[in-house]
Amino acid sequence: MATTLDTKYNHKAVEAGLYDFWLEQGYFKAEGKKQQPFCIVIPPPNVTGKLHLGHAWDGTLQDIIIRRKRMQGYDALFLPGMDHAGIATQAKVDERLKKMGISRYDIGREKFLEQAWAWKDEYAAHIKRQWGVLGLSLDYSRERFTLDEKLSSAVQEVFIKLYEKGLIYRGNRIINWDVEAKTALSNIEVEFVETKSKLYYFRYPLIDGSGHMIIATTRPETMFADQALMVHPDDVRYQSFIGKKVYIPNTQVEIPIITDDYVDMTFGTGVVKVTPAHDPNDFEVGKRHGLGMPLCMTEDGHMNVMAFKYNGLERFECRKQLVEDLKQANLVEKIEDYVNNVGHSERTGVVVEPRLSLQWFVKMRPLVEAAIAKSDTEFVPKRFEKIYLNWLENIEDWCISRQLWWGHRIPVWYKGDEVVVSIEKPGEGYTQDEDVLDTWFSSALWPFSTLGWPEKTTDLARYYPTNVLVTGYDIIFFWVARMIFQGVEFTDQSPFKQVLMHGLVRDEHGRKMSKSLGNGVDPMDVSEAYGTDAMRYFLSTNAAPGQDLRYETEKVASSWNFINKLWNIVRFIDMNIEDKKDDFDEASLSIYDQWILGRLNDVIEDVDQNYEKYEFGEVSRTLYNFIWDEFASWYVEIAKVTLKDQRKENTQKVLLYVIKQILKLLHPFMPFVTERLYQNLTGEASIMIAAWPEVRTYTFESTLKSVNVIFEMVTKVRQLRQEMNITPSKPLTMEIVSNLAFLNAEQDILAYFLRSNELLVSTQESLKAETILLAGSGYELYVLKSDIISESEEKAKLEKELATITKELERVKQMLSNPNFVNRAKPEKVEEEKAKMNNYQAQYDALMKKLG
Repeated sequence: MATTLDTKYNHKAVEAGLYDFWLEQGYFKAEGKKQQPFCIVIPPPNVTGKLHLGHAWDGTLQDIIIRRKRMQGYDALFLPGMDHAGIATQAKVDERLKKMGISRYDIGREKFLEQAWAWKDEYAAHIKRQWGVLGLSLDYSRERFTLDEKLSSAVQEVFIKLYEKGLIYRGNRIINWDVEAKTALSNIEVEFVETKSKLYYFRYPLIDGSGHMIIATTRPETMFADQALMVHPDDVRYQSFIGKKVYIPNTQVEIPIITDDYVDMTFGTGVVKVTPAHDPNDFEVGKRHGLGMPLCMTEDGHMNVMAFKYNGLERFECRKQLVEDLKQANLVEKIEDYVNNVGHSERTGVVVEPRLSLQWFVKMRPLVEAAIAKSDTEFVPKRFEKIYLNWLENIEDWCISRQLWWGHRIPVWYKGDEVVVSIEKPGEGYTQDEDVLDTWFSSALWPFSTLGWPEKTTDLARYYPTNVLVTGYDIIFFWVARMIFQGVEFTDQSPFKQVLMHGLVRDEHGRKMSKSLGNGVDPMDVSEAYGTDAMRYFLSTNAAPGQDLRYETEKVASSWNFINKLWNIVRFIDMNIEDKKDDFDEASLSIYDQWILGRLNDVIEDVDQNYEKYEFGEVSRTLYNFIWDEFASWYVEIAKVTLKDQRKENTQKVLLYVIKQILKLLHPFMPFVTERLYQNLTGEASIMIAAWPEVRTYTFESTLKSVNVIFEMVTKVRQLRQEMNITPSKPLTMEIVSNLAFLNAEQDILAYFLRSNELLVSTQESLKAETILLAGSGYELYVLKSDIISESEEKAKLEKELATITKELERVKQMLSNPNFVNRAKPEKVEEEKAKMNNYQAQYDALMKKLG
């Protein structure tokens, strides 16, 4: 019988056109008609460039879940969308403008936003093409963008409600400042990097000329904004200095010496400088003591007029020149090497500058307490719940204003000293706040704003709370925690029932992928080389939940090989079935049919359990072993016999039934090839709308034991052939001695698998020639020895063994006949050699007897 399947799996040909077919048929669209809804909202990628391998992994895991649920009959919604990514996107657009020879200040806010939207349209289209390559079954009729009109309305609604509850406020506080992006950052947008720094000890001269105070600092350039030196009130070393004044080194600026029990007497010299506008702890000290709070640095990280001759210098250049000048003035006590954690901007990579700034903040404590009390989200793996709760317990107020143009503009209006929080302009003469909100402020609303909140939409009522969020553990604080406390605050429930955490994709050496290392991998390149199915199978099956994944090309190639094996199995079946029916007759099933159907039941049950636990690696192992080691290696091989006799019709139907279930079970992992094979085999429209496999009721226990006896027998003979270096195709004469009655009916299968030219099945041994015995469960299998090894080969083997033994026997006899050895060696050594001689002599005699 003919097949339309190519002789070899070609991933490019298989995957071509299928995604468009699925879209055209509307298979991705959630209809809101089926009884049970199931919803996943995609973590929105930033519109700043291409999707990376981490996005491919994240999207694959979600698509596996949603495809299975869709086949199980759920009204499955996989909602797509993208994030405007304020800082990152603005930086990209700024870079593009710079190449054009202009800046955003040259063209103004409105024109800049036109450029930003053009960037968004360009890269959003690119991301959607990548989603298609990855096979993500997204409902594009519900696609969202964080700056969409309705989502923007939700953001404004949340801001106003939190403000009215007293949970949003504006104030001067020390924030993390990105001098490149010229914007504030939240605490979790700062990455701390262990850095080899210097600890500088400077002399602050007392103005009365009686000496100096020594302080230690890692940031000399901030000294121009110092407002005091400070000692602990109980430090006996400095009691006489309290109340005096000192000069800021190399200047005539006077500052007082004050006391505060915040000072650690054991650190450095026990004297610290207080710079309230450039350090969060000093800020609190400054408030307690009523100190001034001037800034000595500009927003772009350059020194201002407070720095005197260093005015206009970049901060680190100022540090360099200042230290040299203070050395010349004999105001440097010493400089030590010092390792500390230095904050860097997660967005631009520059060293963050703590800076006093007027910003908008969210008061976190009430929101966190409500989230802890009301949230019932389950973390997978469980250990991440503790990490999440620990962070919430120690959370600080969230700085939400950003000095950007791209984003949700803060709905606050000013007129003189009047401040009005309103979506619309409250009247003439009012000016809107120039800043925008932190990107994560809008992302925190993603699970419910995308479904229509604050309107009471049909989608919100049906699909919220969502079922599972799939995301990397690296944004548990950035995003997951914020979604939970905002969900609890505005919908009175957790936004998702479960959070499945995965790790990071690393290179084969375990290093994080980065541009600097040049070890990044483009998922589009992997798809081109090996196909999306192989990439998805690799990504989803090589790491347990919560663990990092090492990218290894060899394993992607192995995934391709597995798919090729599947292709060949289906091709064989396609060539050996005459119609598309799989309604086998249970009453006339062979023991092999019963065995494979029973094993399929076990596999479906095991796979379902692990799918529900998101143990996709375990799912794949179960399927791989069943397909390769049982279905292909045993049942398909048995079918090559049964397809030629009266068992043909049932064999065809069982083959078709089992492979259909296999394709369905594999479909979430590898949607393209399973669709192509399923359509070809069944003639049905799509595997996407086929029913998920279910366990059927069979009672095959006794036959399973019978089949296992046969498989054990075949395995033992195969092992014998391997041990004796006998080719698998060489016929052997065998006899099976057993009281197991079913063996008589299976002689054709046994003869085929055992490769026997003469097979006897009896209750007593009848072979008279010398045999090799293979004993098993309820049987003895005798193999004619002369079939395994000829008389001449046996004689040559024995003579070789005799030569070896003779040599050893002569050696030990010579040793024992030497008086020097016998008299000088330890008695136990002599006895050991005598025992060897007796053993060699016995072996020698036995070999001589065999040789005649």
